[in-house]
Amino acid sequence: MNAPELEHAIVNGELFLNYQPIVDLTSREIMGSEALVRWRHPRRGVVPPLEFIGLAETSGLIDALTEWVLDSALAQWREWRATGFAPLLAINISAKNLARSDFPDNAAAACRKYGVPCERISLEVTESATQDSIDMMEKLTRLRLKGFNCAIDDFGTGFSSLVQLRDLPFSEMKIDRSFVMTADTSKADRVIVKAIIDLAHNLSLGVVAEGVESSEVLDLLFDLGCDRAQGYHIARPMPGETVAAWAADWQARPGVSAA
Repeated sequence: MNAPELEHAIVNGELFLNYQPIVDLTSREIMGSEALVRWRHPRRGVVPPLEFIGLAETSGLIDALTEWVLDSALAQWREWRATGFAPLLAINISAKNLARSDFPDNAAAACRKYGVPCERISLEVTESATQDSIDMMEKLTRLRLKGFNCAIDDFGTGFSSLVQLRDLPFSEMKIDRSFVMTADTSKADRVIVKAIIDLAHNLSLGVVAEGVESSEVLDLLFDLGCDRAQGYHIARPMPGETVAAWAADWQARPGVSAA
């Protein structure tokens, strides 16, 4: 894959979004959904984001890619709202997007275009170590003042730090799946997950666990005090047009509180 191929994909409709539901661990009701970009490559088939986000960042295409993701995800949220379904929508952005002084204004303008309250959007910052903290603080503060939620993604993998938690105005922390997936069988991972949850709560941050692939891990996260979770045990990423029906079915299950 190369930059011209990716640019062609952005312009010519080879990208698409799937959405993975996020559930509250106390009520077990759906609280939100994360937009996940995919590339339907003409030769390689469906390509996951880990294989082309780095290319977008190094080739100068990350702003065009993020703009496409924002527009597509916000348009989907507008369709959901027409059916009475209005979840918190998590959208991944790169720290390189925050290098642009106009990014907060452009993100708010996109929300106005589609009639989406900024408060219903959580912007998840990836690769945050690559961006100057002072500059990032200014952009994140502007986003928070506009009503956006801001999450630090993949916490614990080395792309984030305690300094950033102290200095940057995040509202949520997402625990990386590498710790969550084996937290029920690995004492070390369980201790790390518990420490991250406690740290987040002591900093008045919400906390989401990614990579939940069993009922044992889901129950453990509840016992550890985690707020929300997502993963294959709850639901695999799915097309936007199926999320509302899935949510209605999930809410009807025994043990799930009424929304």
